[in-house]
Amino acid sequence: MKKILIANRGEIALRIMKTANKMGIKTVAVYSDVDRHSPHVKFADEAVLLGKAPSSESYLAMEKVIDAAKITGAEGIHPGYGFLSENAVFAQMVEDNGITFIGPKPHAIEVMGNKLAAKEAVKSYNIPMVPGIEEAITDVKLAKKIAVEIGFPILIKASAGGGGKGMRIVDSIKDLPEQMERAISEAEAAFGDGAVFIEKYVSSPRHIEIQVLADTHGNIVHLFERECSIQRRHQKVVEEAPSAVLTPEKRQAMGEAAVKVAKACDYVGAGTVEFLLDENKNFYFLEMNTRLQVEHPVTELISGVDLVEQQIKVARGEKLEFSQDDLQIKGHAVEIRVYAEDSLDNFMPSIGTLSIYKRPKGNGIRLDDGFEEGMEVPIHYDPMLSKLITYGRNREEAIQLMLRAIEQYKIEGVATTLAFGKYVCEHEAFTSGNFDTHFVKNHYAPEQLKAAYNEEKKIAALIALKLYMDDKKNLKMPSPLTSEWQKNRV
Repeated sequence: MKKILIANRGEIALRIMKTANKMGIKTVAVYSDVDRHSPHVKFADEAVLLGKAPSSESYLAMEKVIDAAKITGAEGIHPGYGFLSENAVFAQMVEDNGITFIGPKPHAIEVMGNKLAAKEAVKSYNIPMVPGIEEAITDVKLAKKIAVEIGFPILIKASAGGGGKGMRIVDSIKDLPEQMERAISEAEAAFGDGAVFIEKYVSSPRHIEIQVLADTHGNIVHLFERECSIQRRHQKVVEEAPSAVLTPEKRQAMGEAAVKVAKACDYVGAGTVEFLLDENKNFYFLEMNTRLQVEHPVTELISGVDLVEQQIKVARGEKLEFSQDDLQIKGHAVEIRVYAEDSLDNFMPSIGTLSIYKRPKGNGIRLDDGFEEGMEVPIHYDPMLSKLITYGRNREEAIQLMLRAIEQYKIEGVATTLAFGKYVCEHEAFTSGNFDTHFVKNHYAPEQLKAAYNEEKKIAALIALKLYMDDKKNLKMPSPLTSEWQKNRV
């Protein structure tokens, strides 16, 4: 494979290209008209315009992406994450056109892309699952019957997708009909499929995921866990590796379970198996993401493994160069997702021009981004600007490095979640490791963030005033009567 096309944009496209470049592989970028001057387009060896800004006319246009690969002679397509990365139809189209899909086989994407099908696939491997019904339903009467059997609170979830869409927590039977209707409606709008299923709601869960890697020769390993419990609207915003609460025994048990899930669907490439961990440290299979995860850098830092490099090597038919016994955790990594969102206004998207964009630098600081100063943040795509990652010898060092990196990272022109990231890293619940997926609901108060921000501005103003007054005292103006300069003026 001497040339690959990256069917994505922004930071993940650029991140994949950098590894391909390191491997001596030429890269092809694709872009929409609003991304014409983006860094990933400039970095690639070749670039192909797909169409207008809407994703349906550019990054989601399967035929256009495949045509771009054919025109440029790309032998492989890497989908990144989002867009077409978990589309089994696209993966099959790529293979049918004689191009290598750098990811799992269409069958694995299809099975794991449906939560109920995924549960059915892993059932025979004795992997713990949250109590509930293992079939899609739309009947409210049946839903009531199931809810009474498993006990409230319950969780209604869309069968065909994730990201918090089509998801409802229900505390009592009287609320069930309305919440069921809302979940079905939202699932239909988001995924074109209104089927939902019901399971017991784990009230204080932690979200732990295990990175797996499998080749075409039957070798599967796991690269330990990522803690992804800090979320807003069911979407991750702060991740770290390893988790602060897993014992070596629990880590091994969850790792072995993740490998079994990969075996259940004949998985190939890099994938992530997600689990819920309850307050008693019992874990339950949640789902599998059949792609590279946004938070993959924290795993790369603690394991020393370049996951994109491994994806490409596996796609070329190569065997994994290491076994499970070769892998070990070294140090600790923390990642915050920097979104163009106003964390003081319910994380509403913020658009505009990056009038100032200064990157943090230093040992242990990694920034995966796809923007430059002067660029506009478009409204058409996910509002993530970058991923800020820090790596230290231990968790405390990684957190302190993160706080330093946040202070160095200067972004003006749009609101960002940097202040929220700082809030999390300074909060006692996070630093102690005593938190769950309800961190934002239980601990985050925008008014506190506003107060802290105003206090910082007040302190900065007082310092500036003091410096000014000190300078004024020390400044000596020459006297008109004694100054030689004044005497000699004509």
